[in-house]
Amino acid sequence: MRIETRSIEFVPHSERYGRPRRLFTVWFSSNLQVTALMVGTLGVASGLSLMWTLAGLVVGCLLGTLFMAAHSAQGPHLGVPQMIQSRAQFGVFGAAIPLLVMVTAAVLFMAASGVLLRDPLKALLPVSDDQAIVIVGVLTMIIGVVGYELIHRLGAWMSLLSSVVFGSALVVLLVRAGVSATAQVDAGGFSMPVFNLVIAQAASWTLGYGPYVADYSRYLPADVRTRDTFWTTYFGCALGSLGMMALGATLAAVVPAALQVDPGTAVASLFGPWARAALLVVALGVVQYNVLCLYSAYMSTTTIFSGFARLQQVRQGSKTLLMALLTVLACAIAVHTQYHFDRFFADILVGQLYLLIPWSAINLVDYYLVQRGRYSIDDLYDAQGRYGRWNRGTLIVYGVSIIGTVPFMKFSFFEGYLAQRIGADISWIAGLALAGLLYLILHRGQALSGRRKPLETGGGGVTSAR
Repeated sequence: MRIETRSIEFVPHSERYGRPRRLFTVWFSSNLQVTALMVGTLGVASGLSLMWTLAGLVVGCLLGTLFMAAHSAQGPHLGVPQMIQSRAQFGVFGAAIPLLVMVTAAVLFMAASGVLLRDPLKALLPVSDDQAIVIVGVLTMIIGVVGYELIHRLGAWMSLLSSVVFGSALVVLLVRAGVSATAQVDAGGFSMPVFNLVIAQAASWTLGYGPYVADYSRYLPADVRTRDTFWTTYFGCALGSLGMMALGATLAAVVPAALQVDPGTAVASLFGPWARAALLVVALGVVQYNVLCLYSAYMSTTTIFSGFARLQQVRQGSKTLLMALLTVLACAIAVHTQYHFDRFFADILVGQLYLLIPWSAINLVDYYLVQRGRYSIDDLYDAQGRYGRWNRGTLIVYGVSIIGTVPFMKFSFFEGYLAQRIGADISWIAGLALAGLLYLILHRGQALSGRRKPLETGGGGVTSAR
């Protein structure tokens, strides 16, 4: 295993390796951690019964992961990072707009992970609050610099370790609760607004991986079947996220007092004398998720600069420096806001999804219905090429789609008219439908004919979906 030297450039076919099954472990393990657990607690905490909460989580996870896995299937056939491919829709310069949203979201999630891991690390090491956050950042950066292969190997090991810890936690939880659990499980009732909210939260969690999921499949050989890439990603993400969210919902219903402390500490406390070992696995799981955020923030930042500077490769020193800067920024945000983090970032993190979901719809419609996987790789790196600098039509569709979903949005400080009438935030559905439909109308001629002029390319060639 060597330090990854590739970044935003096309991965040559001679360097492709691996099988789609490794996508299962990387997405299963990255979801099998306490951040996803917290999403599962929200329905029960809002008064919904455990059974209805679990039903909402199932619907949300299974729906949201469909779109995430569809992005993953692009990786082997294009051989480029996910957001580089967005230049085909937005233009080489225009892609910087959704990329900025992606970088912001990734850095904020890194900061959130640092705050979330602060107390577990303090339970393991004699460090201060700030030092714990910095340690998380350093570990994240080291793994991120090594890159792709280490991320996948860590995913394989964490799939095993996290399954043992969190699976055992569920068993211990149910055994300890005993007969008294029955009344607590039946507590609460049904509320359509809360049920819809649970679906939206679960779907948004998996949809959030869309802008960078193909970064972890782009090294696979180009001849792998699309359905293999899709389903291994789908089941890995869906089972991992649903398993952790279900554990969170059960924890909230059966032992609600456990959620008054840090979620990682609450899970580890179930293991008695083995609590420190369990806490170590919990911490590593969040670090792994943090690495995905850093790696993707780096890829997106590099894509922005490379578009304007006409770069196709990034040196190792530049990669390390950029990852260090992103890590420092995330740590600074976490340290500065750690004692009132929720107040500042709950709305911001949700807001990123409002901006990224229309991008997802545009990207998927273009890949599967308009271009059908045929792209000129060379032109993705050339502002003078077929994709141009700015694609005004796509940018208008993107802007109109965001504005069109405002009535469906729901923040702590703002609730759209339709969100009030429906009683839930379904802006993710509105964003997907509106952006996808408008983009398809814009390119209806290409989508209906299925015939395009042959693409003239250089060394990068043309890639097409299988």
